[in-house]
Amino acid sequence: MLSTADTALSQPPGGALVAGTWRTSPRDLPVHDPENGRVIGHVTHCSGTDVDDAVRAAVKSVGDHWPLHARIEALGRVADLVAERAELFAQVIATEGVKTIGDARNEVARCVETFRLASRSGDVLTGEVLQTGASPRGDGRLGWFVREPIGVVGAISSFNDPLNLVAHKFAPAILADAPIVLKPSDQTPLTALHLAQALLDSGVPAGRISVLCGGAEVGAALVSHPDIAVVSFTGGTRTGEAITRIAGVKKLLMELGGNNATIVCADADVDVAIGKIVAGAFGVAGQNCLSVQRVLAEQEVFEQVQDGVVAGAAALRVGSKQDPATDVGPLINADAVRRVAQLVDDAVGRGATVLTGGREDGCFYPPTVLTNVPPDAPILREEIFGPVVLIESVTTIDEAVARANECQFALQAGIFTKSLETATRVSQSLNVGTVLINDTSDFRLDNMPFGGFGQSGIGREGVRYAALELTAPKSVLLPALGTTPTN
Repeated sequence: MLSTADTALSQPPGGALVAGTWRTSPRDLPVHDPENGRVIGHVTHCSGTDVDDAVRAAVKSVGDHWPLHARIEALGRVADLVAERAELFAQVIATEGVKTIGDARNEVARCVETFRLASRSGDVLTGEVLQTGASPRGDGRLGWFVREPIGVVGAISSFNDPLNLVAHKFAPAILADAPIVLKPSDQTPLTALHLAQALLDSGVPAGRISVLCGGAEVGAALVSHPDIAVVSFTGGTRTGEAITRIAGVKKLLMELGGNNATIVCADADVDVAIGKIVAGAFGVAGQNCLSVQRVLAEQEVFEQVQDGVVAGAAALRVGSKQDPATDVGPLINADAVRRVAQLVDDAVGRGATVLTGGREDGCFYPPTVLTNVPPDAPILREEIFGPVVLIESVTTIDEAVARANECQFALQAGIFTKSLETATRVSQSLNVGTVLINDTSDFRLDNMPFGGFGQSGIGREGVRYAALELTAPKSVLLPALGTTPTN
């Protein structure tokens, strides 16, 4: 918890940033600590007019020249400032969000790395010479293409990574020279506003960035605005589906979550697998799109894996985020606790067995391990977004792959094996965006193409790849000197 002296520091300069101008009043939207419900700050509940003002300013800024070298320099300065303000960011994250103070400090380091990577990725915007001579109609012509921003980005981010997810919206947009209007989660807006201040302090032109606070109505006004060219959304599938219905003709980039499987083969190093499964299933109380949700273990090692994960889950310490000894903190709100409890209770009602956990406690839900989950249980198909993992036995690797592929979410998966042949074959067979060998799904690099198939989303994040998504080729054709091209 922030001390009285630090509480003032936790308040950003305004309750919203509209077209680069801080909105200092009204601050009429309270921000709560999910651990105890305490009001820790207030932000401005933005209106449709605020959305329109921010988008119009962003459109106007498109014509302002901001060269690549200046954008790269600004991105590097942002990384420096976030590093300088690391403890402030960590305290704000751990107060308004769900992360323990240790996890919050790790997220700040990730954010610094994200902006550093962006500052080194200018080469991704390189164009190409067109092979005009490949067609007889191209004789006598020269051509090339360059990459230019598609237009203004409307971005919406989630609560579970309130700093680095926002960084993954801002950094590629700055690199791509695309103005951006962001709506952070209404549960964790303070972190995003502090990052906006770091952007302004680093020389990002004011009119190119806005941070608008509020609920679903602000998000709807943003994504449906006719001058928004690209919608970049991180969140749940239901909201993603709603966006597709109201956005209109826009490019959509969506990261919608996962129901991630980890396969443990009979030849695996089981102790390593158990440790990584416990960390990947229960870190941040499972509120992570990469969280391990399903474990499929071959019969030969199933009992060892199950017993090890149960013991590891039971040993985790559930408690205050600000206690460095805490392993598992709270869920984001009471609705999230109820949702997780309902999924678990429904599975138990259908015949599943609770091996540990399974009882809600206020804002907390204990690390929970289920087995014997019947195939008709919704918990097998939905993203839990809570500290629950399902462990099942399989007779063959092919069965494990088939069951891993049954889910509509196809974000990431892991496999533990000592066989290169098995690892290669399974990685080719799993229908997911990333396969991790001798690791779980719960890992990503901020410079890798990140995203999945099916209901897990559209397009790819990762600084370089998101910058490509936010730009498009513009081709130029001209007659070669001394020639008269034919049509």
